[in-house]
Amino acid sequence: MKYPESKEKFIETWGNLGSQWGVNKSIAQIQALLLISPAPLSTDEIMHELKISRGNVNMSIRQLLDWGIVYKKAIAGDRKEYFIAEKNVWKWSLKIGSVRKQRELNPVLDLLQEIATEKSVGKTPEEIEFAKQIKDLNAFTQQIGKLTEKLFNSQQGELLLKLLKMFA
Repeated sequence: MKYPESKEKFIETWGNLGSQWGVNKSIAQIQALLLISPAPLSTDEIMHELKISRGNVNMSIRQLLDWGIVYKKAIAGDRKEYFIAEKNVWKWSLKIGSVRKQRELNPVLDLLQEIATEKSVGKTPEEIEFAKQIKDLNAFTQQIGKLTEKLFNSQQGELLLKLLKMFA
């Protein structure tokens, strides 16, 4: 397969994976394009390459900037904004994981903790089973929360690398 076909296939597949993980397809495609680009790209270049609207590019870039996996890059003598992706796979993977933890896991942790600390003593089989499952879920998610916190705060994915080596 030639470079143009490989590039198109990579960007399309990355976009589809993003959709499966709950990320807007254009966000994932823009990250893929910037990831493989050797030079910063402008909004116009991204629009042309991916055949998507300016509004879609701007909203997607804003999201990627918020996640900290894309950066603005000034080019001397040019007034356009240019963008470049974080190239270090460990850094951007850990940043994405950290953002997802904040948005998805932390609210569940808070809810389970709140429910688990309520002092309602159940008498019915349903109340007893509910309390048991909440207690177990809370203990489990607290451990996952601690693990992910250590994982996402480690430098260059050191903890993840150690874990992967243990299972390799």
